[in-house]
Amino acid sequence: MSVTSPIISVRVNPSERDLLETAAERARTSLSDFVRRTAIEAAETEILSRRSVVIPAEHWEEFEAWLDRPPRDIPALKALAAKRPIWER
Repeated sequence: MSVTSPIISVRVNPSERDLLETAAERARTSLSDFVRRTAIEAAETEILSRRSVVIPAEHWEEFEAWLDRPPRDIPALKALAAKRPIWER
């Protein structure tokens, strides 16, 4: 049994298409797979960046107390922060 996927059609100008084709070639994938993958990544990023945090009123004082506590010393995080980032090595 064959399952068909819905089709999304997008219009691009010639230079945009050239750019997308070049990027797909460098990623060693088809243009369709490249556009689908990058569109999904962009959609996920957009959705995650718009996330709101709601703190119920009955927990607000507890939240403020948490904010006011002095920071904890976490040796593993201190060691990680002291390391030179891999992109600078």
